[in-house]
Amino acid sequence: QVQLIESGGGLVQAGESMTLSCAASGRTFSSYAMAWFRQRPGNEREFVAYIHWGNNKVRYYADFVEGRFTISRDDAKNTVYLQMDNLKPEDTAVYICAADKNPAFYTGDYYFVGDKYDYWGQGTQVTVSL
Repeated sequence: QVQLIESGGGLVQAGESMTLSCAASGRTFSSYAMAWFRQRPGNEREFVAYIHWGNNKVRYYADFVEGRFTISRDDAKNTVYLQMDNLKPEDTAVYICAADKNPAFYTGDYYFVGDKYDYWGQGTQVTVSL
């Protein structure tokens, strides 16, 4: 069973930066498409960012990111990152890492769909204060 463990969350002030990490168990991390989702208080889970398994230049972001976040991965460390700059109070949420073990199964644009992903972390809390 693949486990995803997020870290790096905490409390920051608006305008500051934070980098989240997601470490994966297993031996086939390099073949996984990876994504970040988040759940804000009182809201549904929403897509944040995606990175391809074979071409790290292929990355997608939710509209609300507005150029502030960067997703990256280090396959040698079985880790995906989310660098968040210029954080806003509305970014306060539990940030959750997700992995798709068979990303080539889909031929269309499914990167933003939660049901696509096979493994989920427990999440890490990010709180942005004024």
